[in-house]
Parts: sequence; structure tokens; C-alpha cells
Amino acid sequence: MAARSIASLSISFGLVSIPVKVYSATESKSAVGFNLLHKGCGSRLRQQYICLKEGVVVDRADMVKGYEFEKDRYVTFTPEELDALEEAAQQTIDIIAFMPIGAIDPIYYDKAYYLGPDKRGGKPYNLLAEAMRESGTCALAKWSWKGKQYMVQIRVGEDGLILQQLLYADEVRSMADLHVERADVQPAELALAQQLIEQNSVEGYDAAAYVDEEKQRILEQIDKKIAGKKITVAAETPAPAGGEVIDLMEALRKSIGANKRQPAARSTGKAAKAGQAGPAEPAEAAEKAAAPRKTAKRAVAPAPAAAPKRAARR
Repeated sequence: MAARSIASLSISFGLVSIPVKVYSATESKSAVGFNLLHKGCGSRLRQQYICLKEGVVVDRADMVKGYEFEKDRYVTFTPEELDALEEAAQQTIDIIAFMPIGAIDPIYYDKAYYLGPDKRGGKPYNLLAEAMRESGTCALAKWSWKGKQYMVQIRVGEDGLILQQLLYADEVRSMADLHVERADVQPAELALAQQLIEQNSVEGYDAAAYVDEEKQRILEQIDKKIAGKKITVAAETPAPAGGEVIDLMEALRKSIGANKRQPAARSTGKAAKAGQAGPAEPAEAAEKAAAPRKTAKRAVAPAPAAAPKRAARR
């Protein structure tokens, strides 16, 4: 089935205008849904809108949209007026700056769209894409859409340009509000943690390699119910106690020992050299990584000075 565009726009920067079509890049695969039924006869239930003032059911034909400008005071809009607001939206994506591709923190990413060239837009479209690919940059732009102005990123994907809606600063909560506790990390702990990361590293994210296991589990249980079988209740996994004290070094050693997996992509470079030594004793290798620091400290005191002290104790 051919992709259907949701809008025709133009990318504008300087005196250059590139006609493009906008396509949804993602689609929501919602969780398994359950309908509300009448317990007595098993029929579907229907939602109704109730007037809070009169307490009567309101038909859709009698509904209007309104904007609350003061408490319980509204200004209403006709469908034609709402359409006029939509039509006032700009039909251009205005590039205001170019920046390194990694300059925008992904926490600001919102919905993504694909951009394809429209009629007579193929040459400038490909020129912009190739220029950004070669320079390692992305574009920051403004886009008005459905009553809101968005800041957007335009970046080069594998097959073309991607439009990424961005959140504004006041739409992203500050992590400083969490008051994250700071703690000192010991060299030996860091070495073990880095080895655990190295042991579980892969070249990149392959979205096709993962599925919604929870959704599959629920569908399997539903199939059992349809077949007249009894649904089994999964055992609840107890949450770890927040104040539990653990031996961090021991936990890291056990984690490394429990996972001997070596990804195929790790057969070259440093990983290959490490593989020649053999993964038999991963914890010892990590502890040796921190050993030079201890050795350096022992070498500070000259050896001759230690002999008189031992003699004095005798």
C-alpha cells in the first residue's frame, strides 16, 4: 500500500524553496484493548455526553467547541471559524540555523515525520540532504501545524529527510528536581562496571530484533480463554527493598560471571585481543586494571628506609 501524505509544504532557507510532502513516520501499536460490556446481557456499552448544568444527554449535533478565557466563561467557535484558524497556519518549514547532528538532546524529541520531495522538488531536496550528510549537520526550523508552532529538527536518514518535532523547554521537566544523590566511585568498582558494559555491548539498535513480549503474553492468555481454558495468574515479582544494602563489588562480579555472551560484532580490534586472553577470569582482569594505582602508592616510600623500622621492632 502506497504511503499517503498528510500535508504539502515547502522547506525554506535563504532564497531556496523546496516543495515537500509530509508523511507520518510512526504509528501507534496500542496495548491489547478491552471493551466495556453490560454484565447482564454481554452487549457493548456506549459513552454519552451529559450537560453538567441541565443533566441531560447531549447529541453531537448540539455540541460546539469553546475556549475558557475565565473561570466557567467561554467563547465559542463555529466549524467554519475553526477551519479558518487551521488555514491560517503557515505552509512552510522555515530553517533558521544549521548545527552538528548531535547538538540536540534526544529528550526534546517528540513525534517524527518523513519528508519526501514534491513535484519539481527532487533536485533541491537531494542537494540539501547531501550537503547536510557531508557536513554532519542538521537543520533547526520553525513549523506551524494544527494551531501550534513547533521547533523542528530536519536531519538526514538512510533514505531521505526526517522532520522531528521538538519539545519546548517548558515541556521538559528538570531532572534537578529529583535531587539525585552523588556518591564516590572506587577505581575497582569502575573497572568491573566497565567490563560488564563491554561484555554486553552491541554495534547498534536493531528495532526488528525486539517485540512487545508483554503484549504477546496477554494475547496468549486471551487465546486460552477463547479455547475455554483457565487463565494462569503470573507470579508477582516482589519489588526490591529501597533500603537494602548490597555488596556492589560482589554483585558486579556475579553479573560478569553470569553472562559470558560475546557479541559477534566484537571480533575485531580491542575486543579480539581481549578474547585471546580468554574470558575465564573476568573479575580478576578488572581488579588488575586498578592495580597500578596501588602499586604506585607502595613505590613512594624507598625500600632502605623500611629496614631500620623492622629492626627496631625486634
